[in-house]
Amino acid sequence: MLRVADHAARTDTGRQRPANEDSYWVSAPLFVLADGMGGAQAGEVASQTAVEVFKGGLPDGPGSAEERLAGLVERANAAVHALAQADEQHAGMGTTLTAAYVAEDDLAIAHVGDSRFYVLRDGELSQLTDDHSLVGELVRRGQISAEEAEDHPQRSIITRALGIEGEVVVDHLTWPVRDGDVFLLCSDGLTSMVHDAEVARIISAAGSLGEAASRLVAAANGAGGRDNITVVLFRVEEITPGEGGVLGSQRTMAGAAAPSAEEIRAAAPAPTARGAVQAAERPVVAPRAPRPPQGGRPGGPSVRRRRRWSGPLKALTAVVVLLAIVASGAWIASRAVYFVATDDDGYVALYQGLPYDLPGLSLYQQQFISGVPVQTLSPRVRDTVTAHKLRSQHDAVDLVRQLERGDLAGQS
Repeated sequence: MLRVADHAARTDTGRQRPANEDSYWVSAPLFVLADGMGGAQAGEVASQTAVEVFKGGLPDGPGSAEERLAGLVERANAAVHALAQADEQHAGMGTTLTAAYVAEDDLAIAHVGDSRFYVLRDGELSQLTDDHSLVGELVRRGQISAEEAEDHPQRSIITRALGIEGEVVVDHLTWPVRDGDVFLLCSDGLTSMVHDAEVARIISAAGSLGEAASRLVAAANGAGGRDNITVVLFRVEEITPGEGGVLGSQRTMAGAAAPSAEEIRAAAPAPTARGAVQAAERPVVAPRAPRPPQGGRPGGPSVRRRRRWSGPLKALTAVVVLLAIVASGAWIASRAVYFVATDDDGYVALYQGLPYDLPGLSLYQQQFISGVPVQTLSPRVRDTVTAHKLRSQHDAVDLVRQLERGDLAGQS
């Protein structure tokens, strides 16, 4: 029977970011880490919203621990996506998420994004999750080495995250644990600053997991601290039932320094209050003075000028209003369509909107970039990508996923 013998967690803003968008939740035997993105506090909201889903623990029910853990990740995706759709201030926000659950006989892992999960066994550090990032895809395809990925200019582009779409593909697996294994969940603020070999050395040399966590954060900051840094460590041991502790009695440690989503929403100005402020700031319109009796201002030049321009002004106003209505309708309609194309670097990407540019205005918005260079595709498939055919969101996402998996007929 497995038991979590020790655990520790640390989070830090780093040296270059104004706020910490990472969140974590530790309640042995469940461990969760999320790295938010979206700017203007949206990243904090996304990661905290995702982590909140896990605070009820792993639900009972049919299915293995691995399947139920993956189900929680899907629920977290739905929660972040719904919040992003409901609030314009949070539009486009997302988060990575990595979760682990120590069951009686093995370890369940569920993962989306480029936060990582490692095991340290016999002094050797092994990564158990794949990075859902552009450079991660290139490494798996053998197009660049792991060393080249560390300094790649597009290493921060992720290809999968929670909250971006209504549904998400969750990687999940069950890992056979050995007594004494140490596990590490971490955001890319650590792995982009500290090499795996140094991470292994720091954990192995530390007197406790708490000391190891603090030293890992210090090492990332010492290397520049370009991003938020969060590390969660736990060690697992095997016990004989009746001789060890009970899993349910393990101490719970609440994690993230970031405020909860409820606290953030409560702190934001309510729409009704903002509306009241705007109403109060409107200028007061003075009552119109009574029109002078006809003949009181006979033949005055101002009266003649108003009469001469009133007709054209009304017509011009009507045209402007009509154009505004047409433009608004076109813009709303364009949000409902998607197309597949390539980005400036030649990678297949998903766009929302219409594939056109107007002077000073683009009618589309990039949703995400795949790890598929268009030059690797056959001419026929390349024509499909560059045709910019308008599709539903489901069809467009499905096409990109097929390209990523190499499933499209005649792709290569």
